[in-house]
Amino acid sequence: MENEENLKDKQDQLHADLNRLSDEVALLNSHRFVRMHNSMFKLISYQLFRGLAFGLGTALGASLLVSMLVVFLAQIEVVPIIGGLATEVLQEIEKTR
Repeated sequence: MENEENLKDKQDQLHADLNRLSDEVALLNSHRFVRMHNSMFKLISYQLFRGLAFGLGTALGASLLVSMLVVFLAQIEVVPIIGGLATEVLQEIEKTR
């Protein structure tokens, strides 16, 4: 008799856990991110625009960082190798404009 009650309690607990899990899955499926990726076209277009934005941001950020570094290094005249190299890079940049 005690085993049957114990088994019944375990079954009730499993049933409650399964209901909570079902509710969580339903909540996740209603999330905007999941709904957006239900369509292959939406997924591909989202990833394409995300990649374009990432690439553009990376290129602009790297260009800005390198140009600031070159300008800073051109100001250094104590170390002739670095200062001369940076000056040459600046002259090349100015020549292409």
